[in-house]
Amino acid sequence: VGIDLVAMNVNDVLCVGAKPLFFLDYVACGKVNKKVLVDVMQGIAEGCRQAGCALIGGETAEMPGMYRPEDYDLAGFTVGVVEKDKIIDGSKIKVGDVVIALPSSGVHSNGYSLVRKIFSPAEQRKHAKLLLEPTRIYVRNILPLIGRFDIRGMAHNTGGAFYEKLTKCLPDHCAFEIKKGAWPMPEIFDLIQKKACVKEAELYRTFNMGVGFIVVAKENDAPAIQAALKKTGMPSFLIGKVVRRNKEKLNLIP
Repeated sequence: VGIDLVAMNVNDVLCVGAKPLFFLDYVACGKVNKKVLVDVMQGIAEGCRQAGCALIGGETAEMPGMYRPEDYDLAGFTVGVVEKDKIIDGSKIKVGDVVIALPSSGVHSNGYSLVRKIFSPAEQRKHAKLLLEPTRIYVRNILPLIGRFDIRGMAHNTGGAFYEKLTKCLPDHCAFEIKKGAWPMPEIFDLIQKKACVKEAELYRTFNMGVGFIVVAKENDAPAIQAALKKTGMPSFLIGKVVRRNKEKLNLIP
């Protein structure tokens, strides 16, 4: 959970080309449980190490009138830096550019309300290792690309997933055409698809479905970008392209 808290912040600032500098946390609880807090803080510290940013402070608030004794609530924020003229905002994205996907490690930090409806408590315990796999942090994979390649846009695939989050980096006249099956699907999403009685589009609107982060770049740059990602230990997959928008900003094709 601590790693996820950091990941949701640093992966987001990374989307504009910013390097995370430092992180602060806030923990609210009904009653201080030292073991739980130590575990959470160890996770936050590990997340900061993975992101290469400093954990410079935070606050713990014990509020028995607001929370039950076993409850705790986490918040945090990060500050990153990027030169104003080097901000990556998607405005340079053009028809013909390609979409390079970096795989997720699992569910990440979105879709758990639906997960709890799909799986019984016993099934949640059975699949706990898959469901609670920490969110992947992409800072060390993405920062080496910035400045070296003409990165047109980036997106962190979180709440809203393919239909809402990935498309935020697109100019109004562009859309993504994403080819299903162009990347390996983690086991947990196979389980979710088998259990969920919802439309496929809803799954791709709720879950990352195995894609944690995307990079939009010129087609000619794709092989070199993928080679550079491989050097950092990160696999990547060419999953689609930018097309001219008609109605929707995203089209999933077989």
